[in-house]
Amino acid sequence: MSGTVVEVEIPIDEFALRQTLSDLPSIEFEIERAVAHNADRVMPFVWVQSDEIDRKEFELVLEDDPSLEQFELIADLDDEWLYRMEWITEIQTLIHILVEEKGTILASVGTQAGWNLRILFADRESLSRTFDYCQNHGLTLDVITIYQLEEGREGRFGLTEEQQDTLTFAFEAGYFNIPRKSNSKKLAADLDISHQAVSERLRRGYSNLIKNTLIIGDGAGKERAK
Repeated sequence: MSGTVVEVEIPIDEFALRQTLSDLPSIEFEIERAVAHNADRVMPFVWVQSDEIDRKEFELVLEDDPSLEQFELIADLDDEWLYRMEWITEIQTLIHILVEEKGTILASVGTQAGWNLRILFADRESLSRTFDYCQNHGLTLDVITIYQLEEGREGRFGLTEEQQDTLTFAFEAGYFNIPRKSNSKKLAADLDISHQAVSERLRRGYSNLIKNTLIIGDGAGKERAK
């Protein structure tokens, strides 16, 4: 048995804060932590960012959002705000994940385009039950990527073993130092591979790292949970 991590997309009209995201398209939410103590409410800590509105304007809209019962400002960092919220509607999928399957939300970002979540399940069967639950209740759960924890960091970050080995070797050789202590030609010689192979592994490794750590939900590689 091995833990399963999945990245999924959920439309905003099937998730909490739907009204706020619809009224304020510039808003971006990021869940810091979410817990559900029972089957009728979720209590997340949520970061809020917007380049176009101030906090007071945001809170006026948030007060009218029917999906939450209350909220409390925890931190105001000028360009982003942290709130503790209590969600009471549009939380069926979250309740199933957190309460029924004992899953953990590792990362979650919400924009007007939808919500993207990275979730840790105890096993693949928990993911399959969640997918079946959503289908049976008319809810959307688009699966983007899946990997098993036993696959290690290569699976987690979308790296092949060769890409991870090359990036690790390059880092240890000082390739990323300023000034550099090594270059791609020396890496190729040390690894006993061609200069072209080193360049390809580095480029693809960069791309996979960025896609799987900095960018959530690019829509690449979608697959359905079976």
